[in-house]
Amino acid sequence: MIEHIVLFKFKEETTDAQKEAAMEKLRALKDKLPGILDIQTNHNFSERSKGYVMGLTVRFESKKDLEHYGPSAEHQEVVSFLKEIGMIDTLAVDFEI
Repeated sequence: MIEHIVLFKFKEETTDAQKEAAMEKLRALKDKLPGILDIQTNHNFSERSKGYVMGLTVRFESKKDLEHYGPSAEHQEVVSFLKEIGMIDTLAVDFEI
């Protein structure tokens, strides 16, 4: 299995409602793309986050499923929305479990 972790930074003017909409779109990918075993996302509450205010974890069956996820039209649509609402940086880590 593969664990994909992403942290997100947004402009200050990005609202909580916009972030909630983004998280809904991210969660919906589980029903749209094969190989996704689980998706979790929510707001950060730690003071150690260095400005990253939202997190995402996606568990995949295989590396092949992760490789399909990134460039897929469904995922790219969510990425476009994230940029539209003010995403300014991400940090991603992938590892096998």
